[in-house]
Amino acid sequence: MPRAVKKSATTPEKDILKLIPAAEHRPQPASLRIGIHTSTAGGVQTSAERAWRLGCNALQIFSSSPRMWRPYDISAEQYEEMARLRVAYDLKPLVIHANYLINVAGANPEILEKSVTALRAELERAIGLRSEYLVLHPGSFRGRSREEGLATACEAIKRATDGLGMAEHGTTLLIENTAGAEFSLGSSFESVAELIEGLRKFIPVAACIDTCHTHVRGYDIVSEAGYEETMQLLDGTVGLKNVPVWHCNDAKAACGSKLDRHEHIGKGTMGCEPFRRLLHDKRHAHAAFILETPIDEPLDDLHNVEKLKALAAQV
Repeated sequence: MPRAVKKSATTPEKDILKLIPAAEHRPQPASLRIGIHTSTAGGVQTSAERAWRLGCNALQIFSSSPRMWRPYDISAEQYEEMARLRVAYDLKPLVIHANYLINVAGANPEILEKSVTALRAELERAIGLRSEYLVLHPGSFRGRSREEGLATACEAIKRATDGLGMAEHGTTLLIENTAGAEFSLGSSFESVAELIEGLRKFIPVAACIDTCHTHVRGYDIVSEAGYEETMQLLDGTVGLKNVPVWHCNDAKAACGSKLDRHEHIGKGTMGCEPFRRLLHDKRHAHAAFILETPIDEPLDDLHNVEKLKALAAQV
């Protein structure tokens, strides 16, 4: 998700709280859990109201600035109001996306220590918000071998999670697959599975699979045969049962390009069919489907949510 842009006299209003009155909230999906990455402007609890007005029954947020080391302060009142609204609006799961600066696989000692501290703070906020999942990009192992990067990531995550009692609080760390840039840990399903295997004896851990990242990494999920082959590969490595969250994003770039550029559903190089297939695949019935599509124009977030819901409703 891009950083918020300061509004000027010529910037169109994009905040759903001002575009959709509370009385005009959209109906939620009947069965599947469909949500979108939602702004926390005005306090973390406001994201629940935004998600509800968009017609979601799940949501993802940043619990702090995604591109700054300094964390936000969340008050006890905000924690409680978020919990109350989630119950009132039947919003589950709550997914928190970790700070983009975190790099648990890196060779720079200073950045590694900052990453451990920031990840622990992310998890503490996730527990306070009663979030089911925290999504983490494993980072880059530039300057060392992939094996060294994997070992560093496992050790850093173990340090960050030590003593937090994640299982008791019902919070699971999700390793997200990446778009495949050079030195990126988690760019293949096998790499995600290796990291999960290295952590599962210490913490609750699973995977978040991003459709755009999968596509631009070179996996075919567009053709019917390619989709099935990719799902079998994912099941044989990570395990489909270990994917409780899908990031649903179309792609601006071509399959295999390794360029992470999200696009509106049906308007990119993937088209609508992969998402319809994904939503109807009974092997993913346990999962939540979270959009991270851009907001270029007012109500783009609503249009993407309604597009995904429409595809889910197709027979």
